[in-house]
Amino acid sequence: MYLLGKILITAGSAVTIGFGLWHFFVPGIWNWYSYINPGATELVIAVRNINVFFSLCLVLFGIVNIIFISGNHSNRFSIIVMLSVTSVLWITRAVLQLVYPQGSFNPAVQYGMLALFIVVTVCFLVSLCIIIFQKSIA
Repeated sequence: MYLLGKILITAGSAVTIGFGLWHFFVPGIWNWYSYINPGATELVIAVRNINVFFSLCLVLFGIVNIIFISGNHSNRFSIIVMLSVTSVLWITRAVLQLVYPQGSFNPAVQYGMLALFIVVTVCFLVSLCIIIFQKSIA
């Protein structure tokens, strides 16, 4: 695989892992549960479980991408599948930030998040194109 592809995948994966790790702490940082009726215990459990599942998925996607590009046992197809899935996730996140922006209380946060999501999306999409259009993995 070309060095540029490996660098872009590693960078995008590092952000994906960091975003996933950070999201484990988001409910506490933003005091999510204070907005939910204390009697709605099932809702609190559901929100917590969804956030843990989401956070863990991001961490695992990032780790798997790095393992696939670093190891000798990955094939071109598996790398393309993982990069495609990761690209779709980040495209979705960037589009959601455009349509339903978060951090709108501060334009620097709102547009900073958008810029980061776009940069990570581009990292994965460019890497995906490199892999698709190269002859074989070296």
